[in-house]
Amino acid sequence: MIAEVIVDIASGETDRIYDYLCGDETQAGSRVRVPFGGKVVPGFVMRLKETSDCPTEKLKRAFPCPDERPALNTECLALAGKLAARYRVPMALCLRLFLPSEMRAGKVRELKKNYASLLVPLSEMKLSRTAKNQIGAAEYLEKNGKTECGFLNGLFPGGVSALEKKGYVSVAKEQILRDPYKGMESASAEHVLTADQRAAVEKIKSDGRTVQLLHGVTGSGKTEIYLTLIAECLKEGKSSIFLVPEISLTPQMLSQLRARFGRNAAIMHSGLSAGEKFDEWWRMRSGEAKIAIGARSAVFSPLENLGVIIVDEEHDSSYSSETAPRYNTFDVAYLRAKHNGCKLVLGSATPAVDTYKRAVDGEFNLIRLDKRINQKPLPEITIADMRREVRRGNNSAFSSVLKDELGKCLSEGNQAILFLNRRGYSQTVICKECGYVAKCEACDVSLTYHKDEDCLKCHYCGAKYRVPTVCPDCGGHKLSYAGTGTQRIVADLQKLYPSAKILRMDNDTTSGKEGHYKILKAFGEKRADILVGTQMIAKGHDFPSVTLVGILDADMSLHFSDYRSGERTFQLITQVAGRSGRAEEKGRVVLQTFSPENDVLRYAVAYDYEGFYRNEISLRAATMFPPFSKIVRVLVTGEDNKKTVEALRNVYFSLERLYTENAEKFLFFNKMHAPIKRIQNKFRYQVLMRLADTSVLPSVYDACAAARTRDVLVSVEENPTNLS
Repeated sequence: MIAEVIVDIASGETDRIYDYLCGDETQAGSRVRVPFGGKVVPGFVMRLKETSDCPTEKLKRAFPCPDERPALNTECLALAGKLAARYRVPMALCLRLFLPSEMRAGKVRELKKNYASLLVPLSEMKLSRTAKNQIGAAEYLEKNGKTECGFLNGLFPGGVSALEKKGYVSVAKEQILRDPYKGMESASAEHVLTADQRAAVEKIKSDGRTVQLLHGVTGSGKTEIYLTLIAECLKEGKSSIFLVPEISLTPQMLSQLRARFGRNAAIMHSGLSAGEKFDEWWRMRSGEAKIAIGARSAVFSPLENLGVIIVDEEHDSSYSSETAPRYNTFDVAYLRAKHNGCKLVLGSATPAVDTYKRAVDGEFNLIRLDKRINQKPLPEITIADMRREVRRGNNSAFSSVLKDELGKCLSEGNQAILFLNRRGYSQTVICKECGYVAKCEACDVSLTYHKDEDCLKCHYCGAKYRVPTVCPDCGGHKLSYAGTGTQRIVADLQKLYPSAKILRMDNDTTSGKEGHYKILKAFGEKRADILVGTQMIAKGHDFPSVTLVGILDADMSLHFSDYRSGERTFQLITQVAGRSGRAEEKGRVVLQTFSPENDVLRYAVAYDYEGFYRNEISLRAATMFPPFSKIVRVLVTGEDNKKTVEALRNVYFSLERLYTENAEKFLFFNKMHAPIKRIQNKFRYQVLMRLADTSVLPSVYDACAAARTRDVLVSVEENPTNLS
């Protein structure tokens, strides 16, 4: 038999099918190791055939990896082919998306341990009274049953092996599943849908369209609708994928899924250990687990016979990949939904403008949930005009109204959440004498001061620097710390409310698999009064005792030079505000801003998504920005500036010819430095385009693929979420 193999090398030079001889045990989708270029490298079997164009005597043999079944099913192979063609990247790069990276590298496999079981009752054993360890081990096994040998040997050294030699005990290897978040399941309560929820479920099931947009206000019970859809899929023997935007949300959602569905739920995200990822992946591939819960990468879960794919908080920018292939999760989920003939359910209180337009136009089915499940009103939002605060001499991060509300909230025994989308203590270090700003040596960005570690950090490459005592440029001593981050907010709160217990949640405090979970669990159990955090606290969390939310800098995302700045600001404010007043007590929100008259803030304060959408879509139509066009960025990066510029010239000239020949399809075309000119010692240039007609897009990808070299990466981004 001949196997058509894609070697696991992400290079355009090797991106083709190679024929190898294989045994009968090899199947399409199997992982193999093959001789290639003087080495033995991993590969993937795409197809099997009887004959090859190459003479059989010249073919080398493929050696199968010891997997119980093919690692990739037919859907994975087909989807990888579509992604490779769509994004013009090597097939190997797309196949990798479906496997844990450590599994591909052969660095992890199933964990097996020896277990001892009694074959003969203790009363029938002929043991010397002095064989205390043998007697102890036998007594333990008789009382507790099958036990792991390592544990028994720790209690009774040598006892197990002696009993095994005498035929009293059998020892066998068994696979141990490394279970992330073991024991975190919450108690399962009776779930009765409200009339609105039941109507939403029926509308989703009865509608003939693939994509269903569930537009529900925060606290309207979208999660229960998701769980009901998953339950009905399980009854039909089908599997489900449940995507959330933040790793911080996965443990909370997994807890609910396991409470309802037990071990049917498996979790996939980058925070797991290699062994945990491997075991959870194989549980799904084997069919033991039928529900995948995770962030963006979980869309590639190896589940078969899908009944529903759910994308919660569908508007979130984290659903777009920033590494090759630069896919959008919706596109992959849509392909899988079409392949399986299942529903793709998008949920959000603040849908992306382009998603909502497709629903309004009838392409997607639109289901609205306008009320909170407890029938309570949405929290009242009070605007604090920070211009007035400054005029009154208040230069702190807290307005007077926020201080008053915080004091009231704490005195009543309730909890508060304060949101600031900037971590660290101070945004940057500036010399007041010469204007020097501390910058990263590898990136063209300013450094952030972190007081806990007393260092300056680069938030792009992670490098750390000592805090200067004098200005490196002029030798002056007037160094100031400008800007405010979550660390400083916590420090200031501790001075204002010394008896309050405060937790901080950002990238600095959530390292490790359970970093998010531990903080959220502590806050949920009321072991803290105030939670300060970045955008990871803004979505999906449900804390009944939170009656106050403070948005410390509503302007932070409002004035970015990005056509979506208004949309993102509206979404963030609405999502953060929705954490307040989710139980019996009325919620309050204090929104601090220097632009209180801004239209976006006015719509957000009124929770008027429809008004915001009408205003925003008319602006987009007038200016021909997405969804009325497509923005395409070609990003050229490399460590050698000369080679990077040369690659930029090559791709620019190719694209310029395309532009000249199809000028009517372009609204904008130009090359320039990327806003951040260097990251991790790599120079960055870009070609920006705005397309009125996307029929030229394949040609853009072809031009970029041709311009790539070993030293320079040329990538294409469609409607990029971050233009920096």
